[in-house]
Amino acid sequence: MAWWDEYISDDVMGTIAPLVVYWLYAGLYHMLPPLDRFRLHSVQEEEQRNLVTLPQVVKGVLLQQAVQAVVAFLLFASTGGGAGPMKQPSLVVQAAQVMVAMLVMDTWQYFIHRLMHINKFLYKHIHSQHHRLVVPYAFGALYNHPLEGLLLDTIGGAISFLIAGMTPRTAIFFFSFATVKTVDDHCGLWLPGNPFHLVFHNNTAYHDIHHQLHGTKYNFSQPFFLMWDKLLGTHMPYVLQKRADGGLEARPLKPYVESEAKPIKAE
Repeated sequence: MAWWDEYISDDVMGTIAPLVVYWLYAGLYHMLPPLDRFRLHSVQEEEQRNLVTLPQVVKGVLLQQAVQAVVAFLLFASTGGGAGPMKQPSLVVQAAQVMVAMLVMDTWQYFIHRLMHINKFLYKHIHSQHHRLVVPYAFGALYNHPLEGLLLDTIGGAISFLIAGMTPRTAIFFFSFATVKTVDDHCGLWLPGNPFHLVFHNNTAYHDIHHQLHGTKYNFSQPFFLMWDKLLGTHMPYVLQKRADGGLEARPLKPYVESEAKPIKAE
């Protein structure tokens, strides 16, 4: 029995939990001090290179989350969540379901994401909105065109949920975890001991490469693994180097090989 059983159903909890987690986790990053020596881009670069303001980003994310909430509630209600808590399978089965969902989500997002870069119409009119954040930050993780948010994240999440066969209660934790991971990938900070950087090679620096001009045709994989980038030749390895003006920089591996700079981390 979960603490929320006396107040709301699993389908309601599964709808609102990822939304609340998004703002809480992103908010933690924005409340941190500057931490310039751990930033992948300087504050000045963030202000100068980004083509969208923070209020516009917040408005765009709220719009995507409104659509996400409606689809999630209908999905959970239609799979039995509204009838009361469903019997949970064993932890081993739930772990397997989460792994299946991760693989399905990665597969869906890789091919849709790559299509939106290959197709000039889709990039110009839809996906380019996300890349207006040339220097990503936590609040902007889900700053997308509404159609992209629906297709890439919301429908991709629904397909992952259905194929994995998880209960709404398991989905609460899976989607909250996926949300935290996505926010972390856009946070723009390489903090020592960050567990996501230790466990996942698809991380903040890896995705930062994709947001830069030299990486827009590479590193499409998100949010968990690198498998499709590596299998299909779109993997751009990188090194982390100290910037002369302070902080860090994720740079493609080939330019590093040709230079004398010493890497902090290589992928």
